[in-house]
Amino acid sequence: MTGSAPAADFVGYWRSRVQFLDVHYHAAPDAWQRRRGVIAAGRCYRDLGGGVVLKNHLGSSVAAAEAARELDLPVLGSVVLNAIAGGPAWRVVAQALAQVQAPSSGRLLVHLPTVTGARHTSRLTRSVSNDYAGRDGLYPCSLCDDGGRLTATVLDLVRWAADHPVVLSTGHADRDTVYRLIEAAQRHRLPRLMLNQPANPMTGLNAADLLALAGEPWLFIEQTALTYLLGYQSWDDFAAVLRQVPNVVYSSDLGQPSQIDLTEWWSISRNWFDAAGLGAARVKEIELDKPLAMLAP
Repeated sequence: MTGSAPAADFVGYWRSRVQFLDVHYHAAPDAWQRRRGVIAAGRCYRDLGGGVVLKNHLGSSVAAAEAARELDLPVLGSVVLNAIAGGPAWRVVAQALAQVQAPSSGRLLVHLPTVTGARHTSRLTRSVSNDYAGRDGLYPCSLCDDGGRLTATVLDLVRWAADHPVVLSTGHADRDTVYRLIEAAQRHRLPRLMLNQPANPMTGLNAADLLALAGEPWLFIEQTALTYLLGYQSWDDFAAVLRQVPNVVYSSDLGQPSQIDLTEWWSISRNWFDAAGLGAARVKEIELDKPLAMLAP
């Protein structure tokens, strides 16, 4: 991306400003009601000494993040390729990239669809943000054809992403689709792929599965607090991912009014890290080093 900072400048910029980077937080406006808006969320992360990448099920949060950065808040945007945003098409990503203005923004985190039509009943208590979000914002979008193969549109996106400053995220893909995406990423030499909360019931990858996959420098694995808070993941599996899996990116996946707030998440995470036997170096790795490495240009 023209005008983007070199990797060393990007990492140095954020290291001098934040102690952690949460790559998964939901702020209003979104498809679901949220605890706080973009500016209030940015102020909360600033006060905690951290930074945040916003995630919005309706599409791009880049413009909102750019507005927050004008207030010197530690906020980055992402784009979610749900049907309402235009689906998993490269032009949707190109539009979001065109909105990125700050040189210290790094790679754009691009989530494949989070509304896929998968048969899963969420344990979250939540309400849609308005009638349009409920009617049009939750229309499902599939990554595979009837034969179970990645669609031509998705493969075009993977090929396009290989040449642009983005990190592709697997979204709420099922287990088989995740493996197909990994294979496509290898085949097309995608610079960065993030497995999005792989312990969630729609994907169902445990620590042993992730250890078998991990090791490639371009493959990052997200571990959210929410999957554990909702009981989708056992303590043993949660702790094993935090301790053992390479290239782990620790995030909250919070912002829901029914869940704990950010201050409590930050505090309880310290307790979890201690109970899991993580040293200071590993905590810094999963909270800051790996998120920055993933997003570096």
